[in-house]
Amino acid sequence: MDAARQALRLRHYSPRTERAYCAWIRRFVLYHGKKHPTELGHSAVQSFLRHLAEQRNVSPSTQNQALAAILFLYRDVLAISIEKATPLTRAQRPQRMPTVLTPREVQALLAELRGASYLMACLLYGSGLRLLECAQLRVKDLDFERREIRVRDGKGRKDRVVPLPGSIATRLAVHLENVRAQHVRDRAAGAGFVALPNALARKMPGAPRDWPWQWVFPATRTYHHAPSGQQRRHHSHETVLQRAIRQAAVSAKLSKRVTCHTLRHSFATHLLENGYDIRTIQELLGHRDVATTMLYTHVLNRGGLGVQSPLDTPHHR
Repeated sequence: MDAARQALRLRHYSPRTERAYCAWIRRFVLYHGKKHPTELGHSAVQSFLRHLAEQRNVSPSTQNQALAAILFLYRDVLAISIEKATPLTRAQRPQRMPTVLTPREVQALLAELRGASYLMACLLYGSGLRLLECAQLRVKDLDFERREIRVRDGKGRKDRVVPLPGSIATRLAVHLENVRAQHVRDRAAGAGFVALPNALARKMPGAPRDWPWQWVFPATRTYHHAPSGQQRRHHSHETVLQRAIRQAAVSAKLSKRVTCHTLRHSFATHLLENGYDIRTIQELLGHRDVATTMLYTHVLNRGGLGVQSPLDTPHHR
């Protein structure tokens, strides 16, 4: 497991991917009675995948993630090829239509939110941010003059620029003034540190306490970082906004299943409805393949091909 973690970190996999891959490797080994992976092979992997699909009834994406973790183990940790003769079975993922809110439903949902949760939800819908991208925003990523947000190290380790909604610019600026006042109090108490990516903390020793590097949406409590001895403040945890949106959807009496990602789906769909081209939306969403973005052409209010129902023709009216 130590070798697997070292290989993942050497290739700069995200901490979440590291945790997921290590968990799957552990489950694979335990399923085969703690045998060392070098004693196992193609048939053992196939057996584990069948167990996940038939006994555990996991989703196709979960099954494929488990396979990716096991292939990483053999290819990049043990340097063993197990797919030379027969390829392993990949689960076919169904193409599901995303849930999209109407503009009126979005307004009803936002009306039930308050404080930081309201601002974060506005950025999910108004800028097309993913939940973690929003939670990990730093002060320096906001450009009020250009009305831009720079998303750093998004999914696929890509940076991109998205619009900062002008309708919430004033409320967001007031929020930052409150965050800054909290940061000043933290510094006065000997805290005020945040985690920095990669080796920036060594290159810029003072940066962890500098204002530009602070979180836009900080957590309510600080924590002690044992390796550095610093009293740090993390960004707001994703579950805070997830709970808030779930409760807001209930309060707004929405009949659809609403999650944080629903607001991102609505962002893309409403831009298409307003006439923006698919390539522009692809860049704003940070999709690698335009085929992913094309999914939203099938959920437009007017129908993917602009087809009118025959029941709505003048003959039936």
